[in-house]
Amino acid sequence: DEFISSPPRKTVRFGGTLTDILLKYEKGETTDFELLKHQLSDPDIKDAQIINWLHEFRASVAYLTKELDQLVSILLKLPWLRRSREVVEEYLGFLGNLVSAQTVHLRPCLRMIVLQFVPARITIREDDVDISDSDDDDENLSENFNTCHRALQTVARYVPSTPQFLMPILVENFPFINKSERTLECYVHNLLRVTVYLPSLRLQILELIIEKLLKLDVSTPQQDIEDAEEAANNADSEEKSTEEGLFDMEEDEERKGNKVVSSSSERMAHPLAERLDILMTILFSYIKDVCHVDGKLDISNTKDLYRDLVSVFDKLILPTHASCHVQYFMFYICSFKLGLAEAFLDHLWKKLHDPNNPSVIRQTAGSYIGSFLARAKFIPVVTVKACLDLLVNWMHKYIDNQDTGANAYCDVALHGPFYSTCQAVFYTLIFRHKQLLDGNLRKGLSYLQSLNFERIVMCQLNPLKICIPSVVNLFAAITRKYQLVFCYTIIERNNRQFIPVVRSGTRGDLVQTCTNPLDSFFPFDPYLLKRSKKTIDPFYQFWEELSAEDLENLKKPIKKGTSEDEDDDFLKGETPQNDGVVGIAPNSYESNTRSPVSSIGSPPDCYVPYSQ
Repeated sequence: DEFISSPPRKTVRFGGTLTDILLKYEKGETTDFELLKHQLSDPDIKDAQIINWLHEFRASVAYLTKELDQLVSILLKLPWLRRSREVVEEYLGFLGNLVSAQTVHLRPCLRMIVLQFVPARITIREDDVDISDSDDDDENLSENFNTCHRALQTVARYVPSTPQFLMPILVENFPFINKSERTLECYVHNLLRVTVYLPSLRLQILELIIEKLLKLDVSTPQQDIEDAEEAANNADSEEKSTEEGLFDMEEDEERKGNKVVSSSSERMAHPLAERLDILMTILFSYIKDVCHVDGKLDISNTKDLYRDLVSVFDKLILPTHASCHVQYFMFYICSFKLGLAEAFLDHLWKKLHDPNNPSVIRQTAGSYIGSFLARAKFIPVVTVKACLDLLVNWMHKYIDNQDTGANAYCDVALHGPFYSTCQAVFYTLIFRHKQLLDGNLRKGLSYLQSLNFERIVMCQLNPLKICIPSVVNLFAAITRKYQLVFCYTIIERNNRQFIPVVRSGTRGDLVQTCTNPLDSFFPFDPYLLKRSKKTIDPFYQFWEELSAEDLENLKKPIKKGTSEDEDDDFLKGETPQNDGVVGIAPNSYESNTRSPVSSIGSPPDCYVPYSQ
């Protein structure tokens, strides 16, 4: 305040006072006006000159009408951010005066601030050729961003309608996904900071960010990420063996080992996956920071954010087929409190059983329920049972209504949501059967028998024919072991009836079409992004590979009177596989033959034959 009220220092300048110059310009005398523009555009302009001019402009904002937008444009291009504190304070004061007196300049002011949300680019030219174009690694970058947010808050304080003008500018300036990782990281981080002081924009900003993340996600299928990682690992091992063969310089090797490998081990080999990993890490951090105050969960903040995220989930995630990672923002926020996980399951259930929803949305909701129940370690058995009761009761009612009518035959187009629900239940049982039977085997078996799987499996709609083969085969093995239902007769009959469907390929050759008639996927299949997976892993139920002994155990039906200790042990409940040995679980992309895309942590079609 003391600085702002003090008179500006005198500096050398040409022309009269600013007011005189602007009044002359109105009368058609442009010489001094052009000189003014020239002085303001000088790249070597001094701090004292900037302060002097801004002080005058603050007193003359009434003259800066729409006709002078060219002059205002030059003022908005002044290099004020990387200047002294005095320049920054004077410029913020000028911005406040300008937008309050002349709201016609609001958009250009907002655009100028938003353009500072990313690091400047530094281009080095030699002989008219760009030899380097990189982000400015300015050590004051964080401070510059703080100042930008102060500027935005200043403008918003003077013009209450700022949010509605700001949002389109945030959208149009979002960097392309092929821009540098640092550029994307800074822009997303700054967008999320805006939501803190302009909460009315939070939902729209989250939508914008998650929409961009989805584009990245669907551009990087799991198989591409796995292939890139494998190729990078192979290249690293070859390079290492070559180096070791050529020379053995301990110091150099140690430096290389400590520096390069440690940083590269965090990096994703696939460039788009690397960008997605960085941005997902920021999103997870934001969710955590909003929901926790002083390290404790704030219920009110968490509920508000949950509502916004569910809204974005419905609008963007649910209609998007086979995204791999972005949907984990719902998984993460639900891990904070059981009530949120139950609310999310209830929300999905309403989507699934509402006949007014499109079939594809209902089917996807079924996939989310099954995958969430199977993979979320924070969901207790009592909640799993409540969900199974709900789903299985609905399936039995569906069979009551459909199994004797004109539509009582196997058809995905007619009964898609039913098959999706069956698959969700089968998948949940594969992952959770051990916990359901834990503690009291007799009681657990009694509960599973009460679900009456036999009626579901034997009905005319024939769900075993439609569900993914790997899920069907593991479900069949488990239910036979506990003598809940014998599926193999139906599976073999379905296999005999199965006729591979072929179509002509682009070159006239015959191509076998997909044998996943539901076109289903498991949204919470293992998370592959290295940095952000550290946030997910503690809450994630990994699948452990079936050993030969486990497979043998599955072939032996459990006999009445068997002790609980003899229960099968092929699903280890609490052991995350962080050592790089990842097991295999029912895969989203399985066919009757071999999966065209194998997923880490999601297993092959494991057929367990019945043995007498």
